[in-house]
Amino acid sequence: MLRLLHVRDFVIVEEAEISFSSGFTVFSGETGAGKSILIDALSLVLGARGDTGLLRADSERAEITAVFETPITLHEWLRERDLDPADDLILRRIIDNQGRSKAYINGVPANLGMLRELGSQLVDIHGQHAHQGLLTASNQRDMLDQQGRLTDLARETREAWQVWRKAEEELETARRNAASIQERRDTLIWQLEELDKLAPRPGEWEQISNEQSRLAHGQTLLEGCGRAVALLDDDSGSAIQALNTAAQQIGQLLRHDAELQTVLDALESARISASEAVSDLNSYLDRLELDPDALARAERRVNELFEAARKYHVEPEELPALQETLAGQLAETEQATDLGALETRLATAKDTYHAVATRLGKARSKAAKRLAADVTAAMQELAMEGGAFEIVLEPSAPGPHGMETVEFRVAGHAGTTPRPLAKVASGGELARLSLALSVIASQAAQVPTLIFDEVDTGIGGAVAEVVGRLLHQLGSRHQVLCVTHLPQVAARGNHHFQVSKSSSDSGTLSDIRPLDEQGRVDEIARMLGGMTITDTTRRHASEMLAG
Repeated sequence: MLRLLHVRDFVIVEEAEISFSSGFTVFSGETGAGKSILIDALSLVLGARGDTGLLRADSERAEITAVFETPITLHEWLRERDLDPADDLILRRIIDNQGRSKAYINGVPANLGMLRELGSQLVDIHGQHAHQGLLTASNQRDMLDQQGRLTDLARETREAWQVWRKAEEELETARRNAASIQERRDTLIWQLEELDKLAPRPGEWEQISNEQSRLAHGQTLLEGCGRAVALLDDDSGSAIQALNTAAQQIGQLLRHDAELQTVLDALESARISASEAVSDLNSYLDRLELDPDALARAERRVNELFEAARKYHVEPEELPALQETLAGQLAETEQATDLGALETRLATAKDTYHAVATRLGKARSKAAKRLAADVTAAMQELAMEGGAFEIVLEPSAPGPHGMETVEFRVAGHAGTTPRPLAKVASGGELARLSLALSVIASQAAQVPTLIFDEVDTGIGGAVAEVVGRLLHQLGSRHQVLCVTHLPQVAARGNHHFQVSKSSSDSGTLSDIRPLDEQGRVDEIARMLGGMTITDTTRRHASEMLAG
């Protein structure tokens, strides 16, 4: 449920904060006062697109905050995003005069997609031009699916259609390109046979390169290491002998100055390191051999890897990865040339689509009967006595939306044959049918808050009283907000806000205030009689509220 809406510097609203309650709440006011601005502000905080044109004149930014009671259905969604479902749900949207937009959920930055996900489970808005949507076949189909709770099955049908189409395209491509695909397959087989014979191993290039370099310079290594051993540990004049002598000298001087201890330690460390180096060099020389055969083998392997790399335009160390890539390409090519497998996949996809689409068609048929009966019953109360509403499903070629078309038909009077809505319904009848559909759909809705933005346009008199009663009844199951210009509807509200505007040198501003009992009498009297309010209109307003 919506608890609070705070709006600042939005269109002609400087600042407004509205606290909401359960039940049926109405907003009324003169034309142009800004009644629908509240709906626009709520739409914005629920993820609608915005621009700088929504900012109040000369303001730096518009800011809208909405506070909702968190429904149980959103607890898991919030936990997945590390948000505490026990808290109220605070949605905030900011648009600055540079067109930049920011959004927050409980103080955490969010994107518009997240706001729209939340909004679809928090609020359902029925706009003042919703009846125009009744004239399009796609909207009629979607309305039936929503009312029958078939949106998941409709999505499954659409996805099955896409799989079917993709399978058809793959088979057609394979048949059309069979020769070129086979040629590519033969090339891959030949390349892989060559690489399999070469058998490059990960890390082999670095290893064999090092080995070839070592073997090729074996004599140089032997001579150089021998000279190094002689310099470090010869019988006379070696580095180790010099270090020993220096250490003895410093050791004798140590008794005269203790600070020389660090020097002696350094000499000892150097002597030990030199001795270890001599030991390592001797071990290396013991292992080092001049092996012409091993050198020949290493050079041959280096040449094989290098030539293969040059042929395939890669670095030698990339040959194992190339072999793996070509193997994957060959597997894909073999699948593409297996026409039997592709035909089987196509047949399976087609059968799956027909099974899902058939289930959707049967479910639509049942939902259409229920919805038609409900709307026909509602028409009798909405000044269309004797009228009837039908939903006709006609078989059609398979498509992403199923295997039938959906058409709304109406008979405005008893004894007439129902005909397509676009051909027979007047503007007033469309408005009433749209309202009936909206109310019937909302009765089954899972969202806690329903908003009707001047959906009563085009009706009046006794019909308006019926509309007010329907919305009031709906308010017992949902939080219902309604922008209206009809006193018969406003009188049925549990709560009533008046929207007004004022002009000054600084511009035009909108003001929203809750009405007490006397305020409601005056406002409904204004809605009944215009700007001049008389005692008669006040009495009439009081009677409507009492009723």
